[in-house]
Amino acid sequence: MRTTLSTATHDLIATYGNTAKNVIHAYRVGNARAAGYVEKTWSAAVQKAGKRISSEVRTNALSAQKKLTGYYVQGVTLTTDTADTAVNKAVELAGKGLEQVAANATRFEQTTGLSTLSTVANAAVPAVVAVNKVAAKLEAKSGDLVTRMGGAKAKVKAKPKATAAKRPVAKVARKAAPRVRKAAVATEAAAPAAATAA
Repeated sequence: MRTTLSTATHDLIATYGNTAKNVIHAYRVGNARAAGYVEKTWSAAVQKAGKRISSEVRTNALSAQKKLTGYYVQGVTLTTDTADTAVNKAVELAGKGLEQVAANATRFEQTTGLSTLSTVANAAVPAVVAVNKVAAKLEAKSGDLVTRMGGAKAKVKAKPKATAAKRPVAKVARKAAPRVRKAAVATEAAAPAAATAA
């Protein structure tokens, strides 16, 4: 199957969405661990005070700490749930926008008879694929971070397959540039002919 600019960009958007979700999850897990540590330390300090404080003060101190920790964890959960929902919506809207742009480009080319947009899109595919590979590595690393922090399974796609030749983005862009220039020259040459024909 041939990779199009639309599918490569859609994959890139999904990869960035998963990376954002991994970062949100890492934030959630990290804050929960920090809250647990504070609660444990507070409990140990109150217990260590022993008979210097009354049992009523000790009970109130532990109860207050549990309530504060509960509010803090609720706040983090609410914030991360909202951020997760926002990421889902952003990925959804970006995907719909991408589909609309692709449909409009196709309609424009059919109406005008010019294929410039397709040529430019085909020239841009290698660069988008290269950026997607870098983004997939970032996504995998963010998933590893979440897993190391002790959180649930991260939202990571399978690691990208290693290719024999890994070309940097700049090299891919340099290679695609002549095709883009050639398409632009062909379009400029075809534009006066199309205008006179109309």
